[in-house]
Amino acid sequence: MSHVLTPLTRHITAAPLLPVVAVLALLALPHTLGGEGGIGPADAVSGLVVLFCASRLARDRRRPLSRTAAVVLGLPVVGLALAAMGASSPGAGITGMGRYLQIFVLVPAAVLLLIRNRGDFRLLAWSFVGLALWQGAVGVHQYVTRTGASYQGEEIRAVGTFGAQDVMGMATVVAVGLVCALGLALGRTSVRQRGVAVGCALALLPPLALSFSRGAWIATAATCAVQLVLAGLRRALKVAAAVAAAGMVLVGGLGVGTAMLQERMDSIKQVTDAPDQSVVDRYTMWAAATAIWREHPLSGVGLKGFPEYRDGHASPALSSGSDTEGAGAAYRRQPLLSPHNMYLLALSEQGLIGLFAFAGSWLALLVCGLRGLFRARTSRAGGFDCGLVACGLLVWQLTDFVYADIGGSSTVLTAVCFGLVAWWALAGSDEAGAVTPVPVLGSVGEAVAR
Repeated sequence: MSHVLTPLTRHITAAPLLPVVAVLALLALPHTLGGEGGIGPADAVSGLVVLFCASRLARDRRRPLSRTAAVVLGLPVVGLALAAMGASSPGAGITGMGRYLQIFVLVPAAVLLLIRNRGDFRLLAWSFVGLALWQGAVGVHQYVTRTGASYQGEEIRAVGTFGAQDVMGMATVVAVGLVCALGLALGRTSVRQRGVAVGCALALLPPLALSFSRGAWIATAATCAVQLVLAGLRRALKVAAAVAAAGMVLVGGLGVGTAMLQERMDSIKQVTDAPDQSVVDRYTMWAAATAIWREHPLSGVGLKGFPEYRDGHASPALSSGSDTEGAGAAYRRQPLLSPHNMYLLALSEQGLIGLFAFAGSWLALLVCGLRGLFRARTSRAGGFDCGLVACGLLVWQLTDFVYADIGGSSTVLTAVCFGLVAWWALAGSDEAGAVTPVPVLGSVGEAVAR
């Protein structure tokens, strides 16, 4: 009867992860935010994931989180509570705190609790890769058919299904998928699985390039370099050679966006000498956020307070907004409502208390994740690929936060990423904790066997 029970047990085991996979699947659909923002279908389902997790905990009478996990994930709540009380209005405080709790506390905790073993972790990692391949394919089609977002007067910028108002959406998804694929490729799984992961990573390079997102390029290059170093020098040199060869073929041989890509890459080196208007705006908003913090050093100006204080601290060099057009959307002047730097956004709105709370939580995740990765590397007990994916995702997010902050329909992806990171850092890197099944699965299996 075991041949009958095995498929059933496999489906039962994967069932708790289906709501999380559904969140990622909804990010593959076209989505347009109403007005100046709002939540999308994926955000709504992420709330259901939290409720689903809570109901499972209540039914199974399980301890929600370990003491360490509760402290690490709950640390940002301190700064958020103070900043919410200091917001300009109760509505701004409540909505702002709800958004932060969703992205950095509730959804990551739910994902942490729903993942039971490394197989679950790999399933979500491959889901990231699949989403990235879909968005990347849409983005490349937009470039080839000139139906993307407007870039230098031509509608060629690859934005996937996120539209011109969230030009960072596809770049984020593709970059995260590439980081996951590289981590899976550098692991110690089967040769076939590593080969597929390498192919996926190479396939994601063109759409990442065609996103014309300098911040995503920098964060991805830095993260991949870190992953390669952590995997070992010999393997790093082999993969670097393969990526360089693929880049030469795509850009040099096939001419994938050669002139504009070269110009965009050169602009990275000109951010101090001859910056374009987008860079000027970013530097101006960074300076404004710093000036706001100096006047409110401890608790900041309150959640969602940056737009209100921005004009009083920004120089005249700041433009009125950024132009968005293309990918099926009409021309629109999009206002600059954040400094496009997560650290400065937290500093200006939450002060030193809020920034240190976030930094402490993220630093703890990084230290625990790296410690688990080194343990998996030396013990050869398995899970090395999971450690590379988790550490890579965290490094990517922390690097990208220098150039971006939360906002847009792709932000819920950040929450799921932090959930994967939290599982590896706080539970999965422990060999015993990584293979312990959820109690309800055992009872269901026994009932079926009887």
